[in-house]
Amino acid sequence: MISTRFAVAVHILSLLEYNKTGVNTSEFIASSVNTNPVVIRRIIGMLNKAGLVEVKAGVAGAKLLRSIDDITLLDVYRAVNVVEEDALFSVHETPNPDCPVGRNIQSSIVPVFSNVQRAMEEELRHIKLSEVVYDISAKEQAHTQ
Repeated sequence: MISTRFAVAVHILSLLEYNKTGVNTSEFIASSVNTNPVVIRRIIGMLNKAGLVEVKAGVAGAKLLRSIDDITLLDVYRAVNVVEEDALFSVHETPNPDCPVGRNIQSSIVPVFSNVQRAMEEELRHIKLSEVVYDISAKEQAHTQ
């Protein structure tokens, strides 16, 4: 299963864009995500290290470093270290070597799992953060009418 860090990171980046004229403290962001500010600070640190956000010492709040049109969901996925290469799917490590299926299952399914992970990552490469933000804005506008 993919860590919730990915969804939370997309949430954080979307909120930073949505509230770009406001002050985005970890407490404010945590209230939107409905989690602890420590979790937010940890994820913002990962996003900062990846060059997606800027956090200035002594100044409350974070800001996007790049346009939402220049950030893909793959950028976010990789920034928060969701999974290592070819590690999206776990494979049980000790199948029975005396069974024909147990003896061969790993070598049969690991290549399939790797291909699926690459396909998912390729799809994420084509989705811009702006698509998520525009969808949120459209839904919010429909909600308030």
